[in-house]
Amino acid sequence: MNFTSGDIAFMLVCTGLVFLMTPGLAFFYGGLVKKRHVLSIMMQSIAALGIVTLIWVIIGYSLAFGPDVGSIIGGLDHALLKGVGLEGRSEGAAIPHLLFMVFQLMFAILTPALMTGATAERLRFPAYVLLIGLWSLIVYAPVAHWVWGGGWLSQLGALDFAGGTVVHISSGFSGLIAAMVIGKRLNRSTDPTIPHNIPYVILGGGLLWFGWFGFNAGSELAADGTAVIAFVTTHIAASAGLLGWVLIEKLHHGKPTVLGAVSGAVAGLVAITPACAFVTPAASIIIGLISGAVCYFAVAILKEKLGYDDALDAFGIHGIGGTWGALATGIFSTTAVNSLGADGLFYSGSFHQVAVQGIAVLATYAYAGIATFVILKVISAITPLTASDEEQVSGLDTTQHGESAYPDMDGLTSPTFNV
Repeated sequence: MNFTSGDIAFMLVCTGLVFLMTPGLAFFYGGLVKKRHVLSIMMQSIAALGIVTLIWVIIGYSLAFGPDVGSIIGGLDHALLKGVGLEGRSEGAAIPHLLFMVFQLMFAILTPALMTGATAERLRFPAYVLLIGLWSLIVYAPVAHWVWGGGWLSQLGALDFAGGTVVHISSGFSGLIAAMVIGKRLNRSTDPTIPHNIPYVILGGGLLWFGWFGFNAGSELAADGTAVIAFVTTHIAASAGLLGWVLIEKLHHGKPTVLGAVSGAVAGLVAITPACAFVTPAASIIIGLISGAVCYFAVAILKEKLGYDDALDAFGIHGIGGTWGALATGIFSTTAVNSLGADGLFYSGSFHQVAVQGIAVLATYAYAGIATFVILKVISAITPLTASDEEQVSGLDTTQHGESAYPDMDGLTSPTFNV
């Protein structure tokens, strides 16, 4: 099959951009925690690169994108990447099958890493390793198949261009369930988490924003006009989300913060992800502004009202932002932008697409929530989930990894190796 070098080059770059989001997330989350936990939360992002890659190659990709089995899961035809080579994945494919596989791998790595923000500062590393492995197979692969692999949500007509349900709702709500099962951090009320390094947060947020262009535009799998639309709406929504959060924060809190600006941008990016190729630039402004506002209230008010300990607001930003984005896709999608989409409520006057999006949202909530709960209960029978009081006081950096991010500040030394 003949491919254009332009499409291949574009997708190689986009794959690299999505890869960059995982180290970006490590900095983003690392800056948000206390300094005694910074390496532990960064390790949870970095370790995902190794763990999920091997799982994806061995069986995960096949479960997500193998031939459909009952509209629920992919078959094992592509286990160990059998049949995944330089030919096209399907007739008329713009890129080689192997390139499609590795692009999707970057999504599979980032998604479980996102949910670790909810359990920061108390999830033990051995439990994390089991959680990310089992979750990738039991939650991510089936949901990806439902939406992108020809499964039942795809057949129903659910729209999710780059991962509103597959990535953000699944990871955000799973993070909330994990936070509730694992329990609250020690002395949360008297020792609240204050970001120890805002420059880390800005760096991580900037890398996420940059990588998101590959995340969304690359989901077109070709260098064409739809990719351009996805790129443009992505940036506009992020900018609007930033302004929406800062404005509400100013009105509610009295001062706009740098942390709020970065969080708002991420909220806008999350919300536009399912809609980016299906909506107009004007609609992306609305989606972004509302995402900044609703995610702010989820983080600043809802979490305190309900009392759950979502440490780094994985649910407040990814779960809530992803939910709004999925529903907004049903409201603002238009075939005037992309013939693959459908005319949503705003253009057709029909609630049909909103209803379909709502079914996708509820199904993802239900399946991801129940599966995550069961996975954690199984893991808890094997190894403790929650760090002990002593481990939380000493810090997970030293108790889980035997090192410190700032040895000169606390008298510890990092391990040395003779080469």
